[in-house]
Amino acid sequence: MNSATITIRLEPWETEFDIPAASPLQPALAAQGVEFPCGGSGICGGCRIRVLAGSLPITSEDESVFSSRELASGWRLACRARATTSLVLECGQSEMNILADSSPVLSGCRRAGLGIAIDLGTTTIATQLINLSTGEILGVRTALNQQVRFGSDIMTRIGAALSGADLTNLIREQLASIVLELAGDRLDSVTDVVLVGNTVMHHLFCGLSVEPLSHAPFQPSTIAEQRFLPAALGWPLPAHCTIRFAPCIGGFVGSDILAGIFATHLGTSDELTALVDLGTNGEIAIGNRHGIVCASTAAGPAFEAGSIRMGMRAAAGAIAHVCSSLEGLQASTIGDVAPRGICGSGVVDAVAAGLACAAVLPSGRLRTPSRTLPIADPVVLYQSDIRELQLAKAAIASGLSLLLDHLAASAGDLACLHLAGAFGNYLHVESAIAIGLIPVPKDRIHPVGNTALRGARLMLVSGDQPAIPPIHHVALASLANFQDEFERSIAFPTPAHSPVSSVFA
Repeated sequence: MNSATITIRLEPWETEFDIPAASPLQPALAAQGVEFPCGGSGICGGCRIRVLAGSLPITSEDESVFSSRELASGWRLACRARATTSLVLECGQSEMNILADSSPVLSGCRRAGLGIAIDLGTTTIATQLINLSTGEILGVRTALNQQVRFGSDIMTRIGAALSGADLTNLIREQLASIVLELAGDRLDSVTDVVLVGNTVMHHLFCGLSVEPLSHAPFQPSTIAEQRFLPAALGWPLPAHCTIRFAPCIGGFVGSDILAGIFATHLGTSDELTALVDLGTNGEIAIGNRHGIVCASTAAGPAFEAGSIRMGMRAAAGAIAHVCSSLEGLQASTIGDVAPRGICGSGVVDAVAAGLACAAVLPSGRLRTPSRTLPIADPVVLYQSDIRELQLAKAAIASGLSLLLDHLAASAGDLACLHLAGAFGNYLHVESAIAIGLIPVPKDRIHPVGNTALRGARLMLVSGDQPAIPPIHHVALASLANFQDEFERSIAFPTPAHSPVSSVFA
């Protein structure tokens, strides 16, 4: 890089490019798929970016769009910015693809004051400011978990922590910033904060050792609720505010699934019901008011396209939907812009479409001599990508089957399967069934959004954890038939009809 050139890194897309110093950001960011809804006139705020490293001067247009707290947090309008130094920027448009929760006002024990619900995910964070007397959502903030720089999956994150990386203060400081931005001038009214997340997020936030989770039998240091005062975390909240990380269930099954059980009323149902949260750490719960069994599955980052060679998160330019036709595969992108990569729902769609036209065989092998599956120029899926998806879907499908076996039940006995999480919300159910990810009839599968955040909100409004039946955690890897069931689940189902397109013949 010469002295007249600076480097821009765009998160969460993990994209780097060079531009001339002192040049406007808009043309360069537009080429990366960032949208400018008002054409760059600086009035809508749709092109908001956040400075994570480096500096951008505050313009008069910035001052008219952002609050003083937002400006202090680094938010700027991309269309008005000129970069004089190298920058790391967070694109605000990525926030729209982090699933929050907009369910109706919850019933429960009303209390005075404000509360904050936090869904601390491995990849993303979603937060809500709640009026505790009405249950009303007063504000929402979402962000990429800054711990991702230390690895996209929980085992890599554990390894980083054991190697000396301070992931605890990193996430506490990030959440302090989010809380400050979320509550603004109402900070003094916040009386209660509830966090939920998987067991590793629980341990890392609470400062607990993750060493027991790094090896078999993967027993947590503790699964108990952890409570803090704001001063202990360095959070700008009143001294009397209680911050609590809800209890985990066991192993890698955390309080996010406990919150999901509350949110879906699984523990009060008379019928056998399942909750499946598709993510890097896939989690499954099955049961009713008489009892619940649950387990975690190491699905890996394929559903978020993290292990896909041309994969990206669900942001502008990501192929999110694919279908087959006589001409081949037809793809559509987020933002209706040129393809830059493919996100998780697009990968599942593409493989389902490939199976339908016999470009992908049930074994997972690609029929093309090049061992690639062209989606939309320049995006293709490679043979290794298909294998990554097979391993991820086998983890979920085998986990579901083994838990049903544990209950002496079958998929046909399920009255309903709640599909939770961002990936589950945007996934096309038909494609999930076609690849064997969820072997349940379509009419029984119901995407339910961010149940972790909704459950955390329920804990806030009620002031306590709702009563639930006994929950039994099953360590799938310890079951005698685990490996056989997993291997059986790797293959894709054979399509009922497989018209081979001439494009792939």
